[in-house]
Amino acid sequence: MKKIFLIILFSVTNFVLAQSNPYITVTVALDGSGQFTSIQKAITSIRDLGPGEALVKIKAGTYHEKIVIPSSKHKITLQGESKENTIITNDDYSGKLDALNEKMTTFNSYTLLVMSDDIKISNLTIQNSSCNQGQAVALHVEGDRFIIRDSKILGCQDTVYTGGNHSRQYYENCYIEGTTDFLFGSATVVFKNCTIKSLANSYITAASTDQSKSFGYVFFDCKLIAKEDINKVFLGRPWRPYAKTVFINTEMGSHIVPEGWNPWKGDKMFPDKDKTAYYAEYNSKGEGGKTENRVAWSHQVTKKEAKKYTVKNILGDWNPNMSN
Repeated sequence: MKKIFLIILFSVTNFVLAQSNPYITVTVALDGSGQFTSIQKAITSIRDLGPGEALVKIKAGTYHEKIVIPSSKHKITLQGESKENTIITNDDYSGKLDALNEKMTTFNSYTLLVMSDDIKISNLTIQNSSCNQGQAVALHVEGDRFIIRDSKILGCQDTVYTGGNHSRQYYENCYIEGTTDFLFGSATVVFKNCTIKSLANSYITAASTDQSKSFGYVFFDCKLIAKEDINKVFLGRPWRPYAKTVFINTEMGSHIVPEGWNPWKGDKMFPDKDKTAYYAEYNSKGEGGKTENRVAWSHQVTKKEAKKYTVKNILGDWNPNMSN
């Protein structure tokens, strides 16, 4: 009996280890020391709908690429050598002419587009270097169960597009900067321990949460900072009527305006969004975290209500800390 138990234990252990280790690892290096010099070529080389995680190790360097992870390339991890020295950069923007002499839009201005599920990114900088020329997305994510940790996402207007009503995304220990609406979209997203820097007097978030969703953007233990002389920044404005954004235990600099939120008046297609959007805070801190003059249609979450704001409740049956 003991022998059978040991055989079963050994089999289970091997299965768990097999599930937690990548089935293939490829290396990208600009100096030719890896299998590829292009990140896109490394991604393309990975088997469609592979049997497990594929790891792409990216050595330090500045990669001038426009990258797509298509829906057939699931369970890929992009792991940079360091976020300071491993940089993916591009400069497309809305209105720029593409190869077919057609004007780009916000939605194809990305530097990195993630269409697939179960993508992880760590120790990278993702940048759109275009600024003040139009909307210019650095990271555009449509897939479900997306994780990015210990990375920098740099841009100006519309830096991060969290697309897809059914997309769940998790950002941890990231630095994100931009000017206007630089965190926008309809996905359900958790930001944890992130530093978010405003480069202009404008708006940080522009959620477009679907009416059916209980959560939109939730920030835990984040820090809001600003470029020097920036002094009039709103926490958010609703891109669509049922936008949901909540800040929990967030330190807010003096650049955050006392009223906190903006109703985005003048949108003829979606007027009076302040009547349906849900904007809230719990235990905001710092000069910008004083809530006594917040707009009347925003909310201050009670201690009891705050208990529902857990990663488990927000992301459902997916735990980003247990993902392979």
